[in-house]
Formats: sequence, structure tokens, C-alpha cells
Amino acid sequence: MDFSLLTLGTASALPTANRYPSAHILTVRGRLFLIDCGESAQMQIRKARVSLAKIDNIFISHLHGDHVFGLFGLLSTFAMAGRMTPLYIYAPAGLARILDFFKDEFGEGVKYDIVLNPVNCTAPVQIYENRTMEILAFPLRHREQTYGYLFREKQPRRNILKEAVGKYNLSLSEIARLKEGLDIEKVSAAEVTYVPYVPRSFAYCSDTAPFKALPSWVKGVDLLYHEATFTEEYRELAKKTFHSTAADAARCALAAGAKRLVLGHYSSRFKSLTPVLQEARAIFKESCLAKEGSIFDIPLLKYKL
Repeated sequence: MDFSLLTLGTASALPTANRYPSAHILTVRGRLFLIDCGESAQMQIRKARVSLAKIDNIFISHLHGDHVFGLFGLLSTFAMAGRMTPLYIYAPAGLARILDFFKDEFGEGVKYDIVLNPVNCTAPVQIYENRTMEILAFPLRHREQTYGYLFREKQPRRNILKEAVGKYNLSLSEIARLKEGLDIEKVSAAEVTYVPYVPRSFAYCSDTAPFKALPSWVKGVDLLYHEATFTEEYRELAKKTFHSTAADAARCALAAGAKRLVLGHYSSRFKSLTPVLQEARAIFKESCLAKEGSIFDIPLLKYKL
């Protein structure tokens, strides 16, 4: 049951020869979610040998070019590949006019539905749900309407210890009740059931200035992606542009109690990313750099009988 982040692009507004604009693929139990779609996203997807046909959901943080310029090419490629299944896009409502332009000017061969789900919230809100996971959107603090996304598995149904069935002569209705975590007259659920695995989570915090509520919204995540456009040397520039430093990202991870921090969205002024990583690790040890092609796995922790 895979749960992993593949980084396709780590640049900020100005790409470099070896850093591409923002784009990531999150894989959860075989489902693929594209997060942001900067220029060259589809080429990076092909380099990573990811199946375009498996991408049904796209999450756009905001409408700055380095996060959406790859969308037209990807939508056109879907059409040329003969896509017929709907594509669902979660993004600020302003994307509607961009999609309308695409359909008017380049949509002749598009035979699939492009379904825009506008995101608009002032606090975390659920925007997607299936049987095993949910996705929440939450506002970030940038120069325009911007959202982060929290992907998390649902709490699994409890399993019952096999020996308990005979020991307490449990009926099917009693077993069902215990699996829901409810006690029965014979025995408590805590004594005879267990959670088969620990639910996993990932939070994506794109372009944002630091703000007080953010750590509580991503509290306890297994993996936190947080932009680190600048280092503290450029603190005033970060404030002016509503971005974060590596130290800001690390402080957020520390306050949130995240297990790991992934840094990205680097300014083109950094030829070496060593200062970015060093600054973050001085505050939050479990910090690492996203690079094009990097994969960050979140292992499944199973209950041991």
C-alpha cells in the first residue's frame, strides 16, 4: 500500500538549467495525484515513467505561472492520447477563465470532461474523499489566493484478535460492534481488537509567508513539503514577496510535530542548495532537499501481533 511523493520541479518563478517549475506526483494506494503543474510538468512525468492515464485529479495551489503554465500542454496531451474519462481539477476559482480560454482556443479535440472544483476556504476544509483517504484544503498567506493541501489516510477499521472469538464466544453482531471500537458486555474493544496500521499523511505548503495557524493545520504529518525560496540572508525579500526562508519552513515543521520536512521552490540565486539545507537542519534535523526525480516514501507501519 504505497504512499510516496515524487518531485518533478523545485524551482521558484525563474527556472534554471536543472531545476524545473513546481510539480509533484503523490501516489496513495495506486492512485496518482498531480500537485501543481508548472511548465515542463508533462515532460518530467514522462521522464519519471509515470502513466498519464492514471492521473485523474490535479491540485493547483495558486495561479502564478510557475504553478500552472504546464497545464495547457498536459490537457492537450490527454486529448491527443484519446482520454475519455473525466479530469478533476481543484484550484482557486480564477482557474475557470483560464480553462475557458483553453477550451475556446485549443479544445477542439478534447473529448473528456474537465471538471473544476473551486477551492475557497478560510480554514481547513475537506474537498475530496474516497473509501480510504481524504484531502483537505487550507489557505496560505501569499500575494494572491493560495491554498495548501493535506492528504491523509482514514483511520482503518479495527481487527479482532482471532483467539478472542472462541474465548468469549462472540457472535457476528458482537464482533461487528467491537470492530467499530465499541465495548460489549463481555469484553471491551481495547482488549480484543487492534488497529491494523497507522494512517499516513502528507501536507503540501506551497508559496506562503509564515503565519501562526499553519503548524496546527498540518499537525503531526508524516511528511511536510514546505517552500523554502530563500535563506535568512534574504529575510526582507522573503517578507516583501510573501515567501518563506528555510528557517521558516523548519520552524513550521518543528511546531507541527512533523516527522520529516521536504524543502523546495528554491530561488534561482542559489547555485548550491547546501546553505538552504544547513539552515533548516539547524532547527529541524529531519529536513531534506527536494530534487527533480526525488522520491519520498512514507512506510506503512503495521500492528505487530
